[in-house]
Amino acid sequence: MALGERDYYQILGVPKNADEAQVKKAYRRLAVEHHPDRNQGSKAAEEKFKEVAEAYSVLSDPQKRQLYDQFGKDGLRGAGFQPGFSSVEDILSSFGSIFGDLFGFGFSGRTRAGPVRGSDLRYDLRIPFEEAVLGAEHRIELDHPVACDTCGGTGVRPGTSRKTCRQCGGSGQIVRSQGFFTMATTCPICSGQGSVIETPCDDCKGDGRIPKTRELSLSIPPGVDDGTRMRLAGEGEPGARGGPPGALYVFLHVEPHDELIRDGNDLHAEVGIDFVQAALGATIEVPLVEGRKEVDVPRGSQPDDTIVLRGAGVPRLRGYGRGDLIVHLKVNIPRRLNEAQERLLREYAELTESKVAKKRKGLFQRLKN
Repeated sequence: MALGERDYYQILGVPKNADEAQVKKAYRRLAVEHHPDRNQGSKAAEEKFKEVAEAYSVLSDPQKRQLYDQFGKDGLRGAGFQPGFSSVEDILSSFGSIFGDLFGFGFSGRTRAGPVRGSDLRYDLRIPFEEAVLGAEHRIELDHPVACDTCGGTGVRPGTSRKTCRQCGGSGQIVRSQGFFTMATTCPICSGQGSVIETPCDDCKGDGRIPKTRELSLSIPPGVDDGTRMRLAGEGEPGARGGPPGALYVFLHVEPHDELIRDGNDLHAEVGIDFVQAALGATIEVPLVEGRKEVDVPRGSQPDDTIVLRGAGVPRLRGYGRGDLIVHLKVNIPRRLNEAQERLLREYAELTESKVAKKRKGLFQRLKN
């Protein structure tokens, strides 16, 4: 964790093993305490409200929480998450249901008729092994609603505006008192938005969005791996009532290579050689991402010996240089020999046995002496 950054668990005042219910309870308490509607004009309260919302957005999500526990905020940023909120309205649009459950009215009512951020989208893309290592440019097609150009996403006919709901007076809720209790329900006329569209846009019919197919350019950096997630801000679904669009998350699925296996930034390849090449040395071809390359096998190489090609691996996604290519030598023993091969091997065996016998005789004589 970077110096000066407060720990999310400390912000909410919960232990690191806190369950989901404890995290939610702590957030509710702090959100009520620092809510801008309770602290009118207090910049400090607003910043605290954003801080506890940021902590809750991470600790309430199992995936984000696991990344944070292991790598801190850097892990979140590396995975494409951008912790924090730009405004109070963004927080209320994300966690509005929590405030509705708590208060029933008041705190969340003032934002219901305002802009709402669009939903995030997911796109799964399969790419070849070579593109994951070397990088590539892709064109992808998305079929989803986009903001209506005619009304700018507001849903109302140009030159007109939404009207305050007469039923709820703009609060989005109907409040009824029964003795000592006050009950609040969602307004059935405006569906909790606090306003209605009396003159809808002719093109989008009041939805603020129209279906469209569009193309996007996607630049895949060198060194991505299977499961890498790329975040494209502002390329998700358009927001409601003129709100900002969501993000597009592209999940990369890398196809396997026929000869290479990836391990982090290193690549591994198995290359077969015969026992003569292992004994005498040889020049062989090994696979690379960019093609093939000739390398020298040292004399006397043994089964499972390795040859390391520095810098022939995968580019480091968040750094400089590349990993290595490790070539694993597999010595092949022939299953069948022709007469000439067998004769030569037997002569080799006799020579080897003769040398061994002389060594043994010499050792025995030295011991005897």
